[in-house]
Amino acid sequence: MTTPICGLVLAGGQGRRMGGVDKGLALLQGRPLVAHVVERLRPQVDRMLISANRNTAQYAAFGEVLTDRVADFAGPLAGLDAGLHACPTPLLVTVPCDAPFLPVDLVARLAAARAAADADIAIARTGTQVHPVFALVSTRVRAQLAAFLARGERKAQAWTATLHVVEVAFDDVPQAFTNLNTRAELAQHDA
Repeated sequence: MTTPICGLVLAGGQGRRMGGVDKGLALLQGRPLVAHVVERLRPQVDRMLISANRNTAQYAAFGEVLTDRVADFAGPLAGLDAGLHACPTPLLVTVPCDAPFLPVDLVARLAAARAAADADIAIARTGTQVHPVFALVSTRVRAQLAAFLARGERKAQAWTATLHVVEVAFDDVPQAFTNLNTRAELAQHDA
């Protein structure tokens, strides 16, 4: 029997590199980026959550919407914190809203590596590039993350340095982790 897993799409940022546009709602091939991400993630998880701090009604079409528990767009860790507090399953997988090509076996590969190592978190990696927002996190770190954020800390690398982390190689699909951060990158893939 497999452990139930919640999926969390991180869409709570300010979209600065895209001129303040809510990236998850930017269109790719006529559909919001978040629709592409959810389409790939939903078959891999038992429940879908969306971390969003604006346009929550639009995001509600794709999953249960959560807003940050920490004020002022505190970054992806704030979205993870909200997700961990809402997650009814032992594990939560996170993906960014601007990565429409994420692997269709992301969760299975992260889960296998996390279980084998009994790690707190499994993080995707291609080559030497770590992708910290593509992660499978045990809810046992919920209180630790809340305390980290309460101290004013925001850097994901500083937080994961305090955890038992396993990195999972996805060298066979490096393009799957492409983030569409700018209008130019979006246009490049909008065929």
